[in-house]
Amino acid sequence: VISMKTNNSIKNSITIFISNALALLIGFISQKIFINILGLEYLGLNGLFTNIISMLGIVELGIGNAIIYNLYKPIVQNDKETIKSLMKFYRKSYILVAIIVLLISLLLIPFLGFFVDLKSVTIDINITFIYMLFILDIVSSYLFSYKRSILYADEKNYIINYIHIGYLLVLNITQLLILFITKNYYLYLIIKIIVRIIENIVITKVANKKYSYLLDKDIRSLDKEILNDIIKKIKALFFHKIGSFIVLGTDNILISKFFGLTSVGLYSNYYLIINAMQTLFSQVINALTPSIGHLLVEEDYNKNYAVFKKINFINFWITTFSGICILNLIDPFITLWIGEKYLLGFDVLIVLVLNYYQRMMRYSYSVFKEAAGIYYEDRFVPLIESVLNIIFSIILLKIFGLKGVFIGTLVSSLALWGFSYPKYVYKKLFNQNMKSYIFENIKYLIIFILLVILSIIKVFIFKFDSAFITLFINLIISIIIPNLIIILIFHKNEEFKYFIKLICKKLGVKNEK
Repeated sequence: VISMKTNNSIKNSITIFISNALALLIGFISQKIFINILGLEYLGLNGLFTNIISMLGIVELGIGNAIIYNLYKPIVQNDKETIKSLMKFYRKSYILVAIIVLLISLLLIPFLGFFVDLKSVTIDINITFIYMLFILDIVSSYLFSYKRSILYADEKNYIINYIHIGYLLVLNITQLLILFITKNYYLYLIIKIIVRIIENIVITKVANKKYSYLLDKDIRSLDKEILNDIIKKIKALFFHKIGSFIVLGTDNILISKFFGLTSVGLYSNYYLIINAMQTLFSQVINALTPSIGHLLVEEDYNKNYAVFKKINFINFWITTFSGICILNLIDPFITLWIGEKYLLGFDVLIVLVLNYYQRMMRYSYSVFKEAAGIYYEDRFVPLIESVLNIIFSIILLKIFGLKGVFIGTLVSSLALWGFSYPKYVYKKLFNQNMKSYIFENIKYLIIFILLVILSIIKVFIFKFDSAFITLFINLIISIIIPNLIIILIFHKNEEFKYFIKLICKKLGVKNEK
């Protein structure tokens, strides 16, 4: 898609896809065994504390994003002195972040009852100790992970992906052995901390070997202009971090507070699948960020827009196909995987899929926005989005029940779609007008909603007693219908032709079109 270092982009996308596909497969196996051995309430607790930890991630302030953005130019120019200064600053910043996270987490201990009704917990476990194990996990990640950034900025994140695949295998095999042998949740969490530290140490060793100059003792102070830019972006990213957490990280907290830990456990099964699909496919797009960062240095509006249209089209295709697969396959899959009693209502699923669509379609815009370092300009938008999310989620959950939580998230997303993306991506980076932005997004949304409606109709037409037959028939329908409709609609589209040519080239097939 991008003229610079296309092979690295493709390699990054393929390896992150494999890594996330493996994580998804292992996740299904692990979660089933987890539920069978420990139960749904433990699963709910696991999901709840994962959300609380993501809240503490606000303290990171987006330092990593700001530094990675500032690494693009010195890497292109082979400016080793600036790279060393940035990495030293990054290390010191993350040590400070780890200390602050630890202190805040300790102060939160007396307020754990706010997040979960401790009287309703029936499992025999020390909630505070579990909380501290989650904290140790995040603190250790800050202490040892900063050298990932140079591999990422240098388009070498496929190296990180290879190591992460090893991490997934070692972690899950060890955790499952612990569950089978001891049935001890404490040991299950301790193993994760140990294996995460080992992964980060391996990545650090690889980075040191590949960029040996990072081990130099003679490192100058960071250039004042770069430091000021980082500080400016960090201030803006603080708002983005808060907004992202409230919009994406409060669902389990609200569900726990209003519907209980068991409901959190039920939603966790859907979240595992939907989030894994989102991670699986979004990382294919996100892997392009370093290449786009290098592209934007050229400041060519037409070239930027041409690349964006290709990325946005393939993102739409991936999003539509995967979204329809989720809608058609998730219920029969969960029935076969862990049992029919773990299903949520189909109405809840429809809202979750619509949310999935809008979150996935963000990546085309956010990948350019992040590569361009646009954080300060729209720093207040995430706060507006988060306030709307809390207000609408609480109001709508009282009206619609569980699905109201997710409708609130859907409504609040309009802050980004209605303001940030058209103004700071479409206009600023591509010099395109609002009319073009609206037309493109409405066109894609109508096609997706049409496919959702066809899927809903199918539910009433095709009814089978066997979950396996339902899964199989739905899989065939999900593979054929969305892809066929997209091909029929877009077969003359320039972006479609581009990807057909690219695929033919990679396969060594001649394409005359």
